[in-house]
Amino acid sequence: MSSSSAGRPLPFPPLLDELRSQQRGGALTVDVGTLYDELQRPLRRYLRSLGLAEQDTEEVAQEVFLALFRHLRSGRACENVRGWIFRVGHNLGLKRRTGRETPIDERAVEQHWDTGPNPEQQAVALQRQERLLSVVRVLPEQDRLCLLLRAEGLRYREICEVLGMSLGAVSISLTRSIARLARADER
Repeated sequence: MSSSSAGRPLPFPPLLDELRSQQRGGALTVDVGTLYDELQRPLRRYLRSLGLAEQDTEEVAQEVFLALFRHLRSGRACENVRGWIFRVGHNLGLKRRTGRETPIDERAVEQHWDTGPNPEQQAVALQRQERLLSVVRVLPEQDRLCLLLRAEGLRYREICEVLGMSLGAVSISLTRSIARLARADER
């Protein structure tokens, strides 16, 4: 399997073309090509956590999606596709690892952990952002403009010039706006 210069494996083009043509024909209810695009990176990350080498993770990931394609094409149902993909990947990964008897390199596994926010953290951050934006939207226009200009990096004196306000008025406006945001953020 060849890899792109960005380190991502290239999807298996003939198979993806066949998958999409099958989808257009109505034979499959799941677009395996789209699933590959969405889930191959998390699957490969999981396979690396099992101790597989990079080349093995790419091969196993391809085997998993090929197995899914064949499974669906044969008319068999798959209610939890994501679970199915990871279960098959897990089993194939363990077989591959057992066949090679490669010891797990803990440092390599740590390098491939997904350190980004998990779905719960993303939802909490989105709720916080929406709450703070709603506070900004209801601020008096002068306070909102002062806050937005400060967020753009303008200094107090520059804000005074832009809005034609005194330095004290800008300071009071920003203090008031930031206090409202802080109260909203505490909730």
